Amino acid sequence: MEGRLKARLHYADYCAIPSDRNRHEIVDGELHVTPSPGPAHQRLVLELACILRGYFRPPAEVFIAPLDVIVTSHDVFVPDIVVVADQSCVSARGVEGAPLLVVEVLSPSTQAHDRTTKSRRYAALAIPHYWIVDGAASRLECYRHEAGAYRLVARGTGDEVLAHADFPGLAIPIAPLFGLA
Repeated sequence: MEGRLKARLHYADYCAIPSDRNRHEIVDGELHVTPSPGPAHQRLVLELACILRGYFRPPAEVFIAPLDVIVTSHDVFVPDIVVVADQSCVSARGVEGAPLLVVEVLSPSTQAHDRTTKSRRYAALAIPHYWIVDGAASRLECYRHEAGAYRLVARGTGDEVLAHADFPGLAIPIAPLFGLA
């Protein structure tokens, strides 16, 4: 990339970023860089991804980061977990188009970004479901896209087993996600 950034970045700019062990995303044309996640974060991702993989059946598919989710040429995300319902969205480059579900596991360095910037942009792009996993609070929050914004539709903490009305039969025991069981 050049020494100065363009006013609005796109996928080709993203592809030109050299590998540096950080997580790079383009959100509405702006570059966002965060450190790679640590072991506790990755344990959480793996635990939840295994539960989701056990629930979703083909043609749906569950992926974990790093995987590019290219929603527009100016929006390239690397969510912790992504669920794709339509296999035509899966390409050699990653997921192209809006997935069914994106999950972000909060880190101290990403919490504000995930709850505000990314949440708003995911909503603007009409991604049907956005889940936030808050390790510090041992909480899973499930949001559904409604009228251009996200509305909290399910939340689980402690010893609860989270059920989600949009995914009949899905049961997520919360305590094991956070190593509390």
